[in-house]
Amino acid sequence: MELTTLSAISPIDGRYRNKTIELAPYFSEWALIRYRVHVEIEYFIALCELPLPQLSGIDKNLFPKFREIATDFSEEDALLIKGIERTTNHDVKAVEYFLKQKFEDLGVGAQKEFIHFGLTSQDINNTATPLMLKDCIKKVYLPLLDELTEVLNKFAKEWANIPMLAKTHGQPASPTRLGKELQVFLVRIKEQLKLEDAIPHAAKFGGATGNFNAHHVAYPEIDWKAFGNTFAKKYLGLKRSEPTTQIEHYDHLAARFDSYKRINTILVDLCRDVWQYVSMNYFKQKIAKDEVGSSAMPHKVNPIDFENAEGNLGIANALFEHLSAKLPISRLQRDLTDSTVLRNIGVPLAHGLIAFQSIIKGLNKLELNISAIEHDLTENWAVVAEGIQTVLRREGYPAPYEALKALTRKNEKITASTISDFINSLEVTDAIKNELKDITPFNYTGV
Repeated sequence: MELTTLSAISPIDGRYRNKTIELAPYFSEWALIRYRVHVEIEYFIALCELPLPQLSGIDKNLFPKFREIATDFSEEDALLIKGIERTTNHDVKAVEYFLKQKFEDLGVGAQKEFIHFGLTSQDINNTATPLMLKDCIKKVYLPLLDELTEVLNKFAKEWANIPMLAKTHGQPASPTRLGKELQVFLVRIKEQLKLEDAIPHAAKFGGATGNFNAHHVAYPEIDWKAFGNTFAKKYLGLKRSEPTTQIEHYDHLAARFDSYKRINTILVDLCRDVWQYVSMNYFKQKIAKDEVGSSAMPHKVNPIDFENAEGNLGIANALFEHLSAKLPISRLQRDLTDSTVLRNIGVPLAHGLIAFQSIIKGLNKLELNISAIEHDLTENWAVVAEGIQTVLRREGYPAPYEALKALTRKNEKITASTISDFINSLEVTDAIKNELKDITPFNYTGV
């Protein structure tokens, strides 16, 4: 069966391909090969600019042509490398041989042997991977998350002064404001993004076991640690981890995944709350004429966008959990368990993108049902008891909490009249009674 969106095993490459296609330039097999090519070329140029004595004669005018091999990298180029790999049985070595041929085509002779000079495959993989992730986060992931928070911010402002009955433990509680409840999620996400921004995109670059052994034995006069730091920062925009074994220790990567997991968890919390508000009829959903909510019940308009998002966020978090728990662990100087795991880092990001888009769609379908919100406030006058007893405490009234407790726990409905009659019975001044009567479920919303 030919691979199409209908035959793909994973829904992120099948049903949801149109929602995740922007990740292909960063996490596909083609993307990984292209980023490896990019790193190898930048490394060769860095050696030329050092310069290594044998590379001092390289014409700097060739550098843009070298870089074009990566910027113009095609699927045909990737297939050529995969063909070489069938012989070498080594993916990074196949990239090296591919580049040597490309350099020969540009007139580079024996100096092409300095491609991949002194390196091990993880010097390429552990720089290509954080570079892929960094670019994707900057160009795709965060912009979509920003779009989500902008929608959330719009509604938080629009509904800033809408009083709403709060529910603690599922029971009526002191009123709040709808906009503020949405702002809670907005601030939580922004705080996590500040933490995420402080995590460096780190790379391993230091030879077979992290000590620049081959580099040092060939050119002991060169400060290879300083070179490695400069190469990572200047040429790739990464932080070089030091010291390392053969591979990156992935602690920073794990921290980043944990950060995304917390953001996703906040969004799950948002989805469940909005779902509940829809169930409580606080929100109605805009109806598309030809959409079907249920195959059996024609009246239904289900909050499916928030349910879809919750499911995808759960899958993303399960994968982030495994990535952050597994990647920092490697037997001795290196085992291969990180290799296959790293190839999946785009998967939780893809499920995140699906969820972000679903939440944005769901939020934009919401319509405020002010009558339902006001009805709940009107039906729950008991929630002003906290305010009344607190003012009475201020005035030195004896046992005010107990007085309100006796009033509100009679298993009788508390109405505006009930509260008014209670206030009239209090032995306080008329000014205090008027102050207490001014407290309603609609204005007892704090600051």
